[in-house]
Amino acid sequence: MIINGPNLNLLGKREPEVYGSTSFEEYFEGLKKAFQDVELHYYQSNVEGELINKIHEVGFSFDAILLNAGGYTHTSVAISDAIAGVTTPTLEIHISNIYKREEFRHKSIISKSCVGMISGLGLKGYALGILYFQ
Repeated sequence: MIINGPNLNLLGKREPEVYGSTSFEEYFEGLKKAFQDVELHYYQSNVEGELINKIHEVGFSFDAILLNAGGYTHTSVAISDAIAGVTTPTLEIHISNIYKREEFRHKSIISKSCVGMISGLGLKGYALGILYFQ
């Protein structure tokens, strides 16, 4: 399960110099073709509580969660607690290198609840995350 947080619905439009010019929906279609043996699901929300609800919904039945919590990475104790409260392992994903950005982005509140992090490798980070769990 790929879960994307706030503003990631704007991929392809928002700051293309940072995030690229491909929408996530376009990229996701390519992922499904590249990983035909993996049942992939995708969810995106700009609302913290909806992200938590989705983590709870899939967090006991899916093999893995790839989570790009967007700005909530740096602020949401509740998302961190949701990840810690489920049994499905979660891998933190960031398209940009959070350590090359503003100082406040250098701290991830959710990292302690995740099995690891991929940061700064663009959209390819999602494919690498799938490979990690295969």
